Amino acid sequence: MSIQPLEKFLPDNCVGHLKKWFTGHSIHIKITRDRKSKLGDYRKMRDGSHEITINSTLQPELFFFVFTHELAHLLAFEKYGRRIAPHGNEWKHTFRAMLLESLDVYSEDLQPIIIRFSRSPKANFMASPELVKYFRFEKSQDGGVFVETLKKGEVFVYQNQRYVLEGLIKKNYLCVNLETGRKYAFRPLARVQNCI
Repeated sequence: MSIQPLEKFLPDNCVGHLKKWFTGHSIHIKITRDRKSKLGDYRKMRDGSHEITINSTLQPELFFFVFTHELAHLLAFEKYGRRIAPHGNEWKHTFRAMLLESLDVYSEDLQPIIIRFSRSPKANFMASPELVKYFRFEKSQDGGVFVETLKKGEVFVYQNQRYVLEGLIKKNYLCVNLETGRKYAFRPLARVQNCI
């Protein structure tokens, strides 16, 4: 498979790592529109080839991170067999090794975050507040804020609906929809528009 069509989505210095990881595998890569439910996906095809999908809207370092996550599935299944859990210990070990091997691809301020994440890789990008903040907080163009930065009683907008923050329940924030009166739990890193 040729990496050339992917180069516009990737950081400059990652091609060597990808060529090493791709060797001996038939991989079809699909660049998709922005999906809210996932950043990437891996599937083994009936013909023995592999398919990886990745959202086209990701920043280059995040694109490479997600790509590494999906390639770790392929390499873990090939090494340990198809009966392993998709995000089990074998995948974690493989993903950790790949992240540390390719640490030079990431910018200097992101490298410590990647190192901490690699100690116990999570299946879901959203389970790592540090990574979410790095890729979404400073670089967001929508002027939004995280729910966790709001104070009790503050009003915010989420998906064109107005809410008021009532307080913390366990790890999430209890918020009331001002139009319907219904209560909802928001994750701390939910992106909302602050009402001024």
